Amino acid sequence: MGIFSIFGSGMSATEILIYLGAWFIAITVALVVHEWAHSYAAVKMGDNTPKLAGRLSINPARHFDPIGFLCLALIGFGWAKPVPINPNNFRNIKKGEILVSISGILANLILFVVFTFLFVVCALFLDPNVLIFKFFIYLCEFLATINFVLAVFNILPIYPLDGFNLVASFCRYDNKFVVFMHKYGSILLLVLLLAGAFSWLINLLYANVFLNLVALFSMIFV
Repeated sequence: MGIFSIFGSGMSATEILIYLGAWFIAITVALVVHEWAHSYAAVKMGDNTPKLAGRLSINPARHFDPIGFLCLALIGFGWAKPVPINPNNFRNIKKGEILVSISGILANLILFVVFTFLFVVCALFLDPNVLIFKFFIYLCEFLATINFVLAVFNILPIYPLDGFNLVASFCRYDNKFVVFMHKYGSILLLVLLLAGAFSWLINLLYANVFLNLVALFSMIFV
C-alpha cells in the first residue's frame, strides 16, 4: 500500500498531487489519533506523564517520527513516537496498562468504520471527474485503509507494538516470552517487515473486511 503504485499508472500530474496530498494527510491523521488516544487513556487513568510531555495534543509535530512516517508511506507499515507513560501513576495499574495498550487500536478501528462509511457516501454521490471531489474520495479511502492497517499491525504481540504491551500486562515481568520480546522483538519486527511477512495478512483481512463493510453501507442508499 505504498505510494509507488501511482507511478506509471497513467495519472496526470494534478491527479498524482491530489493522490499524494490525500495519502499524507491520511497518514498524519491516523498516526496522531493513535498516539493521542494512548495519551488520553493514560491521563484518564491517573498518569499525567503524556500531558507533561506535550503528547496530549493533536499537533502532528508532537508525535512525528520521520523513520516511522517514511516506512508507513513507502511500505505500508509505520509508527509515531511512543507516548511516555508511568504505570506507577495509574489508579489501577493492571486496568491502566490494558486500556492504554488497546486505546490506539480502538481509535484506529473507529476511524476505519467512520471513513469507510464516508467513502461509500463520497463514491456514490460525488463526481470523481471533479478534482476536489476526487480528493475527498481518495482521502476517505486512505483514512479507512491506513487506520485499518495501523489497528491490525499494532495488535500483533511483538515488542514494541501495542499487542505485546497488552499481553505483557497479563504476565510477570520475568515471563520467558516477555523477556525474549524485550531483547529481540524489535529485530524480529524489522526482519518481518523487510521480508513482507505482514502484507499477505493485511491484504487478506482488508479485502474481506473493507469490501464487506462497503457493501453493507451501500445497502443503506440502495
